[in-house]
Amino acid sequence: MSDTPFGFGLPPEEPDDGDEGKKKDQQSGGGQGPANAFGFGGLPGAGGFGGGPGGPGADNPFAAMFGSLNPNDLGAAFQQLGQMLSYEGGPVNWDMAKQIARQTVSQGSPDGTKDTSVGPAERRAVEEAVRLADLWLDDATSLPSGAGSAVAWSRAEWVEATLPAWKELVDPVAERVGTAMGDVLPEEMQAMAGPLIGMMRSMGGAMFGTQIGQAVGVLAGEVVGSSDIGLPLGPAGKAALLPVNIETFGKDLSVPQEEVRLYLALREAAHQRLFAHVPWLRSHLFGAVDGYARGIKVDTAKLEDVVGQFDPQNPEQLQEALQQGMFQPEDTPEQKAALARLETALALVEGWVDAVVHAAAKPRLGSADALRETLRRRRASGGPAEQTFATLIGLELRPRRLRDASRLWASLTDARGVDGRDALWHHPDMLPTATDLDDPDGFVHREQIDFSELDKMLGEAADQPDLRKKDEGEDKSKDDDAG
Repeated sequence: MSDTPFGFGLPPEEPDDGDEGKKKDQQSGGGQGPANAFGFGGLPGAGGFGGGPGGPGADNPFAAMFGSLNPNDLGAAFQQLGQMLSYEGGPVNWDMAKQIARQTVSQGSPDGTKDTSVGPAERRAVEEAVRLADLWLDDATSLPSGAGSAVAWSRAEWVEATLPAWKELVDPVAERVGTAMGDVLPEEMQAMAGPLIGMMRSMGGAMFGTQIGQAVGVLAGEVVGSSDIGLPLGPAGKAALLPVNIETFGKDLSVPQEEVRLYLALREAAHQRLFAHVPWLRSHLFGAVDGYARGIKVDTAKLEDVVGQFDPQNPEQLQEALQQGMFQPEDTPEQKAALARLETALALVEGWVDAVVHAAAKPRLGSADALRETLRRRRASGGPAEQTFATLIGLELRPRRLRDASRLWASLTDARGVDGRDALWHHPDMLPTATDLDDPDGFVHREQIDFSELDKMLGEAADQPDLRKKDEGEDKSKDDDAG
C-alpha cells in the first residue's frame, strides 16, 4: 500500500479497449498518479508539487496551483477540489474510490506487470480449469458445484466487481468517523460551525474514498480470484480468476502454468461451493467484521486536536490523523469475543478449502504439495489483504489458525467421512469453536448430536398447543356433563 494513501491525481482516462489499464497520459510521460497527498500529481505539467520535489508549493498544495500551472491545469485542479468538497453522499465517496482504484491499477503493480485485457484463449483456459476443478471436487466434498459460470477478469474488472462488497465492509466504521467529526465540537458551537463540519465530512468521505481506492487498487495487483481473502467479494455463482496475476504468481515456482491455474481454480471453485450451499455463511462472516468494527472507537482526543487546529489550506491534517492510528479497538470482553469469532470463522473457511482442495489435487497433481505450502505461507504471512483491512477498519484479517483448522477438517474426514464432515456446515452452532481448534481430537471424537431427533422433538413441541386445546375441550365437556 502506498505510504501516502490519501494522495491523488487526476482520474485516469479510460483505455480504448476498456480493460487495458493504460492511461494515454502515461504513454506520453505525463501523469504520475497518487504520489503525493493532495498534490494533484497527475496534472499535466505540474511535476508533482509546483514542478518537482521540494519545488514551490511543496508544503502547501494550494500554493502549487498558483505557481507553474497553466490556466487549464488550474481549472482541472479546482474542479477536482470542488468535487471533493461538494460530496454529500454517505461516509465514503465511492465514486472517488473507484477512480483511484482504477488509476492505481493502471500504474501497474510493484513488480512491473501491467493490467491487460483478457483474451479469448485466456478465457477458454479459465473456463476449462474451473470445469475440471469442479469434476475433481465432486469426489472431495458432498457440496455440489456453486459456480454457475466461470469468468476471467482483468485487474480493472476485479475492482468493478468487488466494490459492492467493500462498501458493505467499510461503510460501518467510516460512518463512525463521520459521526465523530460532528461530535467533537461543543453542542453550542456546532450550529455556528455547520459549514465547517459539512466541509470536514465531505473531505473525510473523499479521504476514505481515496484510501480505499488505493488499497483496493493495490490488492487488485495481487489477488488471483474473487475469494482470496476468505470473503466472497464477487457476485454469487461466478468463479473468477485473474490470468495476469496467476502468471505472476507462478512465475518463480518451477511449476507448469497449467497446474498453477488448475490448483487455483480448485480453490476458487471450493469457495464457491461453500458460499453457495451454506446460505448463512456470508452474513455470518460479514456480520463478524461488522461486529468487530462496531467495537472500534475513534480517538476523539486526536480528532479534537485536528478540528481545533484545522486549516482549510492544509487539508493534509485530516489525512495524517486518519492515517496515523485514529482507530482504537476497545479492550472489552465483547470486542475480544467479536475478534475471536471472526478469526475462527475465517480459519474454518480457509481450513476447509485447504483440506478439500488438497484431497482433490493430491492424487492428480504432482505439484499439489508445493502449491499448497506456497499458498499457506502467502496467506499466513499477511500481505495486501491484511494491510487493507488494518488501514481501513483497524483489523488484521488473517486466519491465524489456518493449519489447525485444516488438520481438524482432515481428521473429521477420516473419522466421519466426507458427508459427516460437510454436515457441520448446516448450522453455525455445529461448527468447531476456537477451543475446539486447541483440542481437535476431542471435537472429532465427541459424540455427534442427532439433529433428526432434535427436529422431531421441535415438531412435537410445535404441535403441543393443539393437543392442549383438545385436552382442555375434553375436560370442559366432562365438567359440563358432570354439572
